[in-house]
Amino acid sequence: MDNNFWIVFAITPFLIFFFYKRRSNNKKVKSKERDDDEVPLLGSLGWPLIGETIQFVSSAYSHHPETFVDKRRHLCRYGKVFKSHIFGSPTIISTDADVNKFILQSDAKLFVPSYPKSVTELMGKSSILLVNGSLQRRIHGLLGSFFKSHILKAQITTDMHNYVQESMANWTEESPIYIQDETKKIAFQLLVKALINLDPSEEMELIRKYFQEFISGIMSLPINLPGTQLHQSLQAKKKMVKLVLRIIQERRNGGITKVPKDVLDVLLNDSIEELTDDLIAHNIIDMMIPGEDSVPLLITLAIKYLSEYPAALQQLTEENMKLKKQKYHLGETLCWSDYLSLPFTQLVITETLRMGNIIIGAMRKATKDVKIKGYLIPKGWCVLANFRSVHLDEKNYDIPYQFNPWRWQDKELNNCNFTPFGGGQRLCPGLELARLEASIFLHHFVTQFRWYAEEDTIVNFPTVRMKRKMPIFVKRVES
Repeated sequence: MDNNFWIVFAITPFLIFFFYKRRSNNKKVKSKERDDDEVPLLGSLGWPLIGETIQFVSSAYSHHPETFVDKRRHLCRYGKVFKSHIFGSPTIISTDADVNKFILQSDAKLFVPSYPKSVTELMGKSSILLVNGSLQRRIHGLLGSFFKSHILKAQITTDMHNYVQESMANWTEESPIYIQDETKKIAFQLLVKALINLDPSEEMELIRKYFQEFISGIMSLPINLPGTQLHQSLQAKKKMVKLVLRIIQERRNGGITKVPKDVLDVLLNDSIEELTDDLIAHNIIDMMIPGEDSVPLLITLAIKYLSEYPAALQQLTEENMKLKKQKYHLGETLCWSDYLSLPFTQLVITETLRMGNIIIGAMRKATKDVKIKGYLIPKGWCVLANFRSVHLDEKNYDIPYQFNPWRWQDKELNNCNFTPFGGGQRLCPGLELARLEASIFLHHFVTQFRWYAEEDTIVNFPTVRMKRKMPIFVKRVES
C-alpha cells in the first residue's frame, strides 16, 4: 500500500479523539424547515464522530487534492455547494466563487473565523486572526496602510536585496541548493525586520528557534499537559512574548518615533485602549504565522513551474536581463517600483498563485442562519470557502492544470474567481509586499544563474510545501 494509506491510518486514532472532544463541546444543530425557494443542500455527513475527515485528509495528501471535492460535485452530483462533516464539525463546502465572495465579504454578524482548537489555544482569543468587530478592523486598517507605504516598500527592497545577495553568494555548483529552505530563511529575516526592526543576529536566531517550536503545535492534539506538543508550543510562545515585551519597553523608554519604521511602531503609536502591550506582543507573533510560509512557497513554486515551462522561463529571463542592463548603463539601482512594473514577472507570480494555492481556502462559522443564492447555512455550521477548486475549475480557466502566465494578459485580477489572498475585511494586507519580495528574488535568480531542478512533488496537507524542499543545481552566468 502507498504511504498515504499509512499516514491516514496512523492519524485516525488522534482524529477520532479530537472529533469526540470537539463534538462534546458543540451545540446540537437543529434541523430547519426548508422554504419553497430554498435549494436543498446535498451531501453526506459520513461516519459518526469522524464524518468524512479521513477521506478529506487522504485526498489532500494525494497527488490530486481535488479528488474529495470533484467526486462529490460531479460523480455524486451534489453540485458546487454541498454539506459534509470534517474536522469535528458539520461543514458546508463551497466551490462556488459567488458564494465564497459573499462569505469573505460578510462581517462578524454573519460569519466568524473558525480554526481547530489547537490553533485557537496557541493564538488566544485576542489574536488578530480570531478577533472580530472594531478592534479587528482597526488593526487591519493600520497594517494595511503601513504595508502600502513607500517607506516600507523601499526598506523591504533594500533588505531583500541584501539578504538575497548574501544567500546566493554562498551557493556552489557542486552541491544542491534547497530553494524552499533558502527562501524560508530570507523571508523570516525580512518578516522579523518588518515587524520589530530586528536585524539578523543571535537574538533573531533565538526567535526563529522559538517560532519553529511554536508553530509545531498548530495541528497538534488540543491537550495542554506537560510533555504534549501543544504545551511545548505554548511555552515557546511565552518566551517569544517575553522577548517582544522587552523590546516594547525599550521603545517606550527611548520614546516612540512618530514615523513608524516597523509594525511595532505602528501599533504603539495608536491610542486605542484595547491595544495593551501584552496584546501587541501576542499579535506580533501571530502575524508571523501567515507570513512565514506564504512568500517562500510562492517563490519556490514559481521556480518549480518555470523549470517545467521553458518558454515562460525564457521570457521572464529576457525581461529581467533587459531591466538589469538598462539600470546598469544608467548607473542606477533598482527600486521597488521597477520590480513591480515588470509585466511578465507579475503574470508569472499571478499564475503561480492560481496554480499553487498556498492557501486552500478560508474557514468560517455561521453566527446565525444564513441564506446565500438560496442555500441555507445553519447557525453553528462551519463553511469552507474553497479557493483551490475555483482556481482549478475548467469553467473558470482554460486547461487549468497547465502553467500559462499569458492567460492573465489584459485580464482583471479583481474578480471572485481569483482569491489567493482571501478577501473582504480579512484580505491579506501584505499581498503587494509578497509580490515585491517574489519579484526581487526571481530577478536576482534568473539574472545570475542557470539551473537544473531535480524531480520533486508538491505536498498539500497540512500546509503546501515541496516534499524534497525543491533541490536544484546552479551554474553562475557571467555578468
